[in-house]
Amino acid sequence: MSEQTQDIARARAGQGRASRFRARCAGAALKVADFILPPLCLVCRGSVQGYGGLCARCWSGVDFIEPPRCDRLGIPLPFPSDELVVSASALADPPVYDRARAVARYDGVMRELIHALKYGDRHEGVALFARWMVHAGADVIEGADIIVPVPLARLRLWSRRFNQAALLARAIGKAASIPDRPFALKRIRRTPSQVGLSARQRRRNVAGAFRVPECWIRDVADRNVLIIDDVITTGATANACARTLKRAGAARVDVLALARVVDPLTPRL
Repeated sequence: MSEQTQDIARARAGQGRASRFRARCAGAALKVADFILPPLCLVCRGSVQGYGGLCARCWSGVDFIEPPRCDRLGIPLPFPSDELVVSASALADPPVYDRARAVARYDGVMRELIHALKYGDRHEGVALFARWMVHAGADVIEGADIIVPVPLARLRLWSRRFNQAALLARAIGKAASIPDRPFALKRIRRTPSQVGLSARQRRRNVAGAFRVPECWIRDVADRNVLIIDDVITTGATANACARTLKRAGAARVDVLALARVVDPLTPRL
C-alpha cells in the first residue's frame, strides 16, 4: 500500500471515529432532553415514545376518513366500491374545485388538535399532521405542480403571528417535493369569522375575497394547484379559492385539509 493510500485510509478512519463520537454525543443529549422534558401526547399530555405524537388512546379517538369516499368531496361513503364514486351531494351541488381530501372528521380529538394549533400556538404537531395529509391526499398530491395555502387576512395574520395553512403547506411541500407558493393567493378583504354562519352566509362572506397577484399569475397559469387548509366546513372557502385560481388560468385545483365537517348521519365504517 502506498503512503498516499495509507494517508487516505487513516483520514477515513478518523472521519468514521469522529462521526461515531458525534452520534454518541447526540444520543446522550437526546436522553438528557427526554429526562428533563419528556415527550408528551399532543392532546392528553400523557407519556409517549417520541415528540409530536399521540398516545394510543388519543390516536384511537381520531376518526380517519378512509375509502370508500366521494371522489369529488372526499366525504366517507356508507357502502364499499371498487370504482370511483361521486356522492349525491356532489352531483346535486358540484364544487368549483376538482377534488377534496381530508385526513379525518372534524370532531373529538381532531378538533382539539386543530384548536391547539390555531389558537394555542402549538406547532409541535405540524410534522405529524403533514404525514397524515400526505397519506390521505396521495392521489391529489400526485400530479400537483404547486401547493398554495388558504391565506389569512392581514389583521388576523398579525394578531395570530402565523398562518396554520401555510405551516402545513410548507411541511407537505417539503415531504412531497412540491414547491409551495404561500403568496400566490391573497385575501384582498377582511371577512368576518365563518364560525356559526350557514352555508349560504359562508358563500357570501368569502365571495370575491381572494385574488392572485399579478406577479404570481405565471406560476398559477396552466398548473395543477393543490390548496391546503386546516378544515373544510361547507366548502365555501375552498370554492372561493378554487374559483379565483381557475380564473387566473389554473388547469386543475384540488383541496387537501387536515379535517372536514361530515354530516353526523353519515355512518362510520
